[in-house]
Amino acid sequence: MAGVGVDGQSWSAIPVDTRGNVLCPTPLWMDTRARDQCRRLEERLGRERIFTCSGNPLSPSYTLPKVLWYKERTPQVYERAEKILSSNGYLVFRLTGALTQDKSQGYGWACYQVGENRWDRDLCREMGVDPRLLPEIVSCSQVVGTVTEQAARETGLLPGTPVAAGGLDAACGTLGAGVIHPGETQEQGGQAGGMSICLDRAQPDPRLILSAHVVEDRWLLQGGTVGGGGALNWFQREFGGLEGIWAEQERTSPFALLDRAAEQVPPGSEGLVFLPYLAGERSPLWDSHAKGVYYGIDFSKTRAHFARACMEGVAYSLRHNLEAAHQAGAWTGTLRAMGGAANSRLWTQIKADVTGKPIQVPASDAATALGAAMLAGVGVGAYRDFDHAVSQTVKVTREHLPREEFREVYEHGYRLYRQLYEDLKETMHKEAL
Repeated sequence: MAGVGVDGQSWSAIPVDTRGNVLCPTPLWMDTRARDQCRRLEERLGRERIFTCSGNPLSPSYTLPKVLWYKERTPQVYERAEKILSSNGYLVFRLTGALTQDKSQGYGWACYQVGENRWDRDLCREMGVDPRLLPEIVSCSQVVGTVTEQAARETGLLPGTPVAAGGLDAACGTLGAGVIHPGETQEQGGQAGGMSICLDRAQPDPRLILSAHVVEDRWLLQGGTVGGGGALNWFQREFGGLEGIWAEQERTSPFALLDRAAEQVPPGSEGLVFLPYLAGERSPLWDSHAKGVYYGIDFSKTRAHFARACMEGVAYSLRHNLEAAHQAGAWTGTLRAMGGAANSRLWTQIKADVTGKPIQVPASDAATALGAAMLAGVGVGAYRDFDHAVSQTVKVTREHLPREEFREVYEHGYRLYRQLYEDLKETMHKEAL
């Protein structure tokens, strides 16, 4: 084995003490318990001050608000913490003993100068967080250590194997989809949805997410939604019991059967529209009180209508993010699909039809793990550079072109999708009180 690469979910805040012990469970990326901490911080410092540094609006899901929550609600955790690590940073620590912060995950701290990839320690203090908690910043492909004897015993890896710092799962997936040049775009179909547009400079927009790419001297303008593949997974789990039974009998996946059923429903789901805001919504709404909605239910609607509307709602959220990026001056052409949802030909075609963008699907449906492996390969010199890595590993297997005959029906569906949130937003917020 030449090296080990690691990727991890966004916005973890894993407190470890001087001996490396984890002091408490870390909230997930979609956790919004730190809303009050965000509100008070914005009132004290101003949104513009924070945005100017990090290139991102403050979100309760991000790392720094979670640290402030620790400080206020579990002070014993905050006081005992030696460092606060990202998810992949923690795995790298367990493998090597090195306490590091890769560039691609730094933006979650809000005191990270994303354009310069460095800490603003003065702002960190003003925010009420001790800078001693900030790990050393490293490049994502940088070898930060080797597998220790203990880690080798626990994992089966060879001791002494080089370990790269790794990065954000979405950014690793973007690399694994072959997106490394400005303007190239990844379309994400994992648990979460959205897209990542490769940039050659930091280009922030308050509606979107700006982070360093795992590729050196590149940035990503990202749209991150809560309703990606997870929305259909929720639907299948709660309402697809029959597909689960039939799938066992046919020795196939229940999602393949949902695909088959949804394909029989006309584009636009005959007026059924889904808002996939199942845990609030991230970009471009940034509304933790947003709720999931099915609109247009009548006696003619079947489970297949609901399944297709779920897919279309996720596609509408992708288009919403792409439009915000275009308004910010980040233009896209062909999209590169990654994640489990890319295995669905129907869903990928729906996304092409809704967005009006061609979508290519690389051979690997594990682009995130592939991207992490490519980081290790570049770090140890197995690849000359990222262009070489992509040329050797990423192959496109199919392409979906937008179909003009369905443009009008999806234009109508998208307008209704956007209007429904605006009409229901006040009610959603009242219900949250």
